[in-house]
Amino acid sequence: MCKKQEYMEYRKLPHGNEQISVIGLGSSAIGNAEEHEIEETLTAAVDAGINYFDLASASARPFAPYGRVFKGCRNRVYLQVHFGANYETGEYGWTTNLDTVKRSVEWQLQQLQTDYIDFGFIHCIDSVEDLEKYVSGGILDYLKHMKATGVVRHIGLSSHTPSVTNRILDMGLVDMLMFSINPGYDYSQGEFAFGSAAERMALYRRCEADGVGISVMKPFSAGQLLDAKVSPFKQALTRYQCLQYALDKPGVLTTLPGVRGIDDLNDILGFCNASAQERDYSVIGTFSPREVEGVCVYCNHCQPCPMHLDVGLINKYYDLARVGDALAADHYAKLAVKASCCIACGHCNRCCPFHVDQVTRMAEIANFFDKK
Repeated sequence: MCKKQEYMEYRKLPHGNEQISVIGLGSSAIGNAEEHEIEETLTAAVDAGINYFDLASASARPFAPYGRVFKGCRNRVYLQVHFGANYETGEYGWTTNLDTVKRSVEWQLQQLQTDYIDFGFIHCIDSVEDLEKYVSGGILDYLKHMKATGVVRHIGLSSHTPSVTNRILDMGLVDMLMFSINPGYDYSQGEFAFGSAAERMALYRRCEADGVGISVMKPFSAGQLLDAKVSPFKQALTRYQCLQYALDKPGVLTTLPGVRGIDDLNDILGFCNASAQERDYSVIGTFSPREVEGVCVYCNHCQPCPMHLDVGLINKYYDLARVGDALAADHYAKLAVKASCCIACGHCNRCCPFHVDQVTRMAEIANFFDKK
């Protein structure tokens, strides 16, 4: 029986009516569990209000248990299925062969006991060469056909590379982007740390401006950020810090941590009731690169403002308006307390872990929107 808990937060897909849980689940790690353990974990996840699941699994093992669990509540869960992931050998493989993709998608539909896909993904395009193969091989046309016939409800994209992602976003096809967001990658540390900090933040802002939701993969950098011995920063972060970090980025709707079983799931679900202190990731300001200093990341660690300004949100609307988001100025206009209310007390400047001169920035923002 699928029931929903009240403490889960949901965010709306901009190009749709789907309300997506901020905690979703990846499927790569759970494939090592027994099938009854997979079913137990998925049932508990749905009971807790998780409704978004990524199916880029490391093996074929989770698909049948997913299908059995979701059969009774299919209309309450959203599935990311990847057009380019291949499980013919029982293990994950990447392919741009159209016939192989068609067989794989059909097999996944059968295993999942469903006749539709909520989010059909252009899968793992990290280079221009990958994109050219995907297009020339006919896979993109196949995905678009599946969308036109209603089998696919939304088209998505998974990538680690900002420049390639932007090129695909230019096509105007994508409603959801699966992207790797964590302090390591954003600060040029880790295997998939593609693009500068500025390029990555610009991508997140573009997604919000264009109405493209982001589902976050690798929020813990494959576990590296959770262990001081292997962390690129030589300091461990907690799961809750990493999840909050990702959820604070523009455009992000949900995070997709991997779990190995019910114990991992319960640990992740603790985020929903965690205190602000437990989610506070301001410590990353002590090891952020110089290029990030002075840039607002909307974390709101400068709160509380004595004049009740939502400093992070004001900065976000300003940055979005500057990159062409037509709605950002309207959102700013609806704020009860605007940048012009700043009294330059300096509280935010003293508290900011990224050394942003918010006092100067509030004057700049007030002037910008006054001219609109």
